Amino acid sequence: MPNEKKKVLMLCTGGTITMLHKEDGNLLSPLEPAKWEKIGENFPAFKSLPFHVDTSDMEPIDSSDMNPQFWLRIAKEISDHYSNYDGFVVLHGTDTMTYTATALSFFS
Repeated sequence: MPNEKKKVLMLCTGGTITMLHKEDGNLLSPLEPAKWEKIGENFPAFKSLPFHVDTSDMEPIDSSDMNPQFWLRIAKEISDHYSNYDGFVVLHGTDTMTYTATALSFFS
């Protein structure tokens, strides 16, 4: 179906992009993990993307706590939904993002 909107699954694993301030409007308050449903309110541009974005909130972890077991969970999440989506985005902290990307490149 050529006119059907493409679908992307966004996996939220943690990192600053998946955090919000504890106190609304107070940029000095500490950050805490949040569900993408709440975070997405700060990114209205997502509503105008030329594709549909679904989200999967995984257990948010600090990227320095990333490990092979979590890589397997990310890979399984992608594998479980592979035939239902045209692409995948993994939101991740920057400290170990390259390690995760490398590990995931070996899962096929």
